[in-house]
Amino acid sequence: MAPGTHRAPGGEPSTQEDFFPWAQARDIGYEFDGCQPVAIPGWTVGHSLIGGNIAYALDKRLRGSPCQAFRLGVGVQTINKAVRYPDALVTCSQVDAAAYLVSAAGMVFEVVGPGSDHIDRIIKVREYAAVPSIRRYVIVESSSIGLMVLDRQSSDEVWKTTVLTADDILRMPEISIEIPVSEFYDGIDFTDQDNRQA
Repeated sequence: MAPGTHRAPGGEPSTQEDFFPWAQARDIGYEFDGCQPVAIPGWTVGHSLIGGNIAYALDKRLRGSPCQAFRLGVGVQTINKAVRYPDALVTCSQVDAAAYLVSAAGMVFEVVGPGSDHIDRIIKVREYAAVPSIRRYVIVESSSIGLMVLDRQSSDEVWKTTVLTADDILRMPEISIEIPVSEFYDGIDFTDQDNRQA
């Protein structure tokens, strides 16, 4: 182990600097909570489809604009140098192609899965609120059609919360685009899921 390298018990990294090379050598995805790696729960097919739909909907509307959309795999630094990987994010700032993190994410999207509910609805609300550049956090349901949108005009404001359903439109005036909520759910039939749970 090189001098200055810190490892948590079990050989896991305890600093952000050590986290990135450690995580790249793993077969499954991890986030970093500021102290230790945390495994990202496995995705359902529906979760993956919704994440892809979000990225596609953002990308096709942002083409030619100064803003870019990224899918899972691009990190955001939050509280105490924690590293989170939203399902999608948008930045309107210049990005460094060699960097592990987007330094000025303007909005983030998290698709809520069976193993991520508490983290997405509680932990990440606080963490993303602490990032001054983030003006909008969109929590996307994966078991039914619905969004919880948290937004603010400046970093010193508290989140304002809006709930959107199938017939609503997600309006994002800060990047001059609008997306029907139903577009995030293209290709997903919740009827089959309801029948399995009955």
